[in-house]
Amino acid sequence: MDVYLPAYLKRQSPARKLQAITMLRSLTRARVAAPRLARTMATTTDSSDLVQIELNPESFETYKLDESPSLNFETEKETLLEMYKEMIIIRRMEMAADALYKAKKIRGFCHLSIGQEAVAVGLESAITKKDTVITSYRCHGISYVRGDSVRSILAELMGRRTGVSRGKGGSMHMYGPNFYGGNGIVGAQVPLGAGLAFAHKYRNDNCATFALYGDGASNQGQVFESYNMAKLWDLPVVFCCENNKYGMGTSASRSSASTEYFKRAQYIPGLKVNGMDVLACYQASKFAKDWASSGRGPLVLEYETYRYGGHSMSDPGTTYRTREEVQHMRSRNDPIAGLKATMIEKGIANEDEIKAYDKKARAYVDEQVKLAEADAPPDASFQILFEDVYVPGSEIPVLRGRISDDSWDFKNQTFLNKRY
Repeated sequence: MDVYLPAYLKRQSPARKLQAITMLRSLTRARVAAPRLARTMATTTDSSDLVQIELNPESFETYKLDESPSLNFETEKETLLEMYKEMIIIRRMEMAADALYKAKKIRGFCHLSIGQEAVAVGLESAITKKDTVITSYRCHGISYVRGDSVRSILAELMGRRTGVSRGKGGSMHMYGPNFYGGNGIVGAQVPLGAGLAFAHKYRNDNCATFALYGDGASNQGQVFESYNMAKLWDLPVVFCCENNKYGMGTSASRSSASTEYFKRAQYIPGLKVNGMDVLACYQASKFAKDWASSGRGPLVLEYETYRYGGHSMSDPGTTYRTREEVQHMRSRNDPIAGLKATMIEKGIANEDEIKAYDKKARAYVDEQVKLAEADAPPDASFQILFEDVYVPGSEIPVLRGRISDDSWDFKNQTFLNKRY
């Protein structure tokens, strides 16, 4: 298994390089080996395995684009099945997180994406593992589709050592292969996404970055600065606004003079998609990937979606909108129910088969919950505080603290003045 070694590590001693390579390989293998229920895509295609999809004519709206995603396309039946399985696993995982939080087994912030599953699954189905993704703190679903296991995500939420961030990141700071978080600062991931896209352009690897942010972050200055830099340099970045209608407890219409977020960049083309339809999200994301990676520069993509719960677990989500509004979206626009109806209509699966998938997903997530709960928390040692500051083998002799007593000696794995 090849491991990319940064230039600064190449200058280290052979022993240090070997130590870093061993550590990176072990982390990579751990992620690849993470148990998953879905992601078993078909490798061969027979004409009988294909299905014709016709999207709603109102699925897309364009801005400064001479073309748009096709409303009619052909795909494999297995692809639709995998999309369905991925979405029900994400929803079950988020429901489990809800229950664990209410049981006080998860503490602090916890932002769930129940209702927004189509965005994560549609996006991931359209790109490759070499493409990069960065998002906000509502990141559990994207963390899963990028390759992290349900167990490792729930373990992270509960502060366990087996979590995706070793139990030190929590709900807002999750990472995976070519997934750069999970970022707690509102809007801060957007310029980082532009930087990731710059790396793709520099390497000329024909990949793209998807930088996701919410409608609540859309008015930040750093978002517009990123637009400007991306356009100046024609970076292969897709700026993705997940418009779930509310920034915390404020509706989009009350916080934004213009709620047409896909037109916000002015000089960058834009595309709005029905974010409650996973197949429309897939087509839009595929279009955006092809656009950005073919040298045509950045694109702004607005996923018009909806969250059923509050902004976070501390928000009931009913003081600034009616229960009837939420129920209407659940009953008329649910992404899982929508794909289920399509699969039945196309003869891909019947009611009994779909119930079997749902039952299997529930059992799988329940099993992952038990495993995560049984996992141990990080050791109560000072070494753990400093273990992820540098890649192993590249550490400086002493990491200076606020005062000399806080300075950490990497060689001896203790504080320099040993006062603690």
